Amino acid sequence: MASNNCGVKVEVPAKLPLRPKAKKKVEGCNCNVTEPVIKPAQLTNDCVVVNSLVGTKTVQKVAESTLPITAFAGLGVLDDIVSVNIVPNLDAVTQNARVIKDKVVNIGLLPASITISILDIELPVTLDTSLPFQEHTDFPGACPEDTLTETPLEIEGIFVQPGVPVIGAAGIDLVQGILFKVILKTTITVTRPVIQDASGNICDVNPNRCETPGVAPTHTLPAPPNGGGILP
Repeated sequence: MASNNCGVKVEVPAKLPLRPKAKKKVEGCNCNVTEPVIKPAQLTNDCVVVNSLVGTKTVQKVAESTLPITAFAGLGVLDDIVSVNIVPNLDAVTQNARVIKDKVVNIGLLPASITISILDIELPVTLDTSLPFQEHTDFPGACPEDTLTETPLEIEGIFVQPGVPVIGAAGIDLVQGILFKVILKTTITVTRPVIQDASGNICDVNPNRCETPGVAPTHTLPAPPNGGGILP
């Protein structure tokens, strides 16, 4: 394009149209998340509730049951036992625990599969059942309403004792039976919520928790699901 400027012809280049900038493709969503700001808690007083350790100890629990040999199809006499294998199922254990004065009480059921190989029978016989256990641990200083924590159960040993007498299915005569025993280990810890002020003074949340009632209360524990594996 030409332009006159004081008689001098000047060539002015034409302006080309601007191309729109290509938008950058973004994968996913950009939410511009920022780190949360931690704000100080607004307290109504200078006291806090903390847990005081009453005690901790490692204990054993014994899950056991004696079953008649008639519970295993094809087993007529103890001499026909070739081998016995017990597979406990710790993932399905039912366990109830209570803290009473100076004691921790545990009651539960350990599901297990018992497999017996029998002489002259081609396939082994498997019975799914549960082995009950209970344990009373002396715990000086423990009181009702204390908090009980237990680590996951560990298996320390498995034992089988054939030849233990047991009441038969008719409930009258003693018959030959087999004792199945599993030794379990856990660590129990008892703590107590207490109030602590700014000066470090401590008082119990419930100052009456350790008072002994005139009549010991009865604790009814929840039943295990599906009969605890005892019933088919």
